[in-house]
Amino acid sequence: MATSLEDRVLELEAKVAELSEREAIRALRLRYHECVNEAKTAEIPDLFTEDGELEFGQLGRAKGRDQIKAFFSGLGERRSAPAAQPRRGLYRVRQFIHNHVINLHGDRADGFAYLEAKPVYNGESYVVAARYDDEYVKRDGQWKFSRMSLKPYFMVPLKEGWAGDDLLKMGR
Repeated sequence: MATSLEDRVLELEAKVAELSEREAIRALRLRYHECVNEAKTAEIPDLFTEDGELEFGQLGRAKGRDQIKAFFSGLGERRSAPAAQPRRGLYRVRQFIHNHVINLHGDRADGFAYLEAKPVYNGESYVVAARYDDEYVKRDGQWKFSRMSLKPYFMVPLKEGWAGDDLLKMGR
């Protein structure tokens, strides 16, 4: 335990710096979910490094900002479409995260957060529970995702629920 005032101040400065880094990473994760929930998908690629990666299992994968942009380009709100032509794909997504854990390693970090989501997929309401596993890097003073991986627990139609054995029905 630090005993001199100078040692205690140095200790406090280090702790404040660590807390500031953690908060910046939390803000990055929250910004991602804001972009998804508010259909601001054009802003998502800038949250990643130039060579950032997505690994979303059966939903797809992407590497680099151009592929990440293409991955999220179809995600958004349903605009007026004739009822006879239901929209295909994933839209009207609302994501809620829990228990965001961050492990700092200098200008790199990793972490995870649990996800509960309620999207519409091919015209049907789904319920989703999953875990995001992330890798972060600090470049030019800003934290970015270098890798984001989604590991689903279940992705099932709301009307069916998650009591059955076939728990990954979205993205097929």
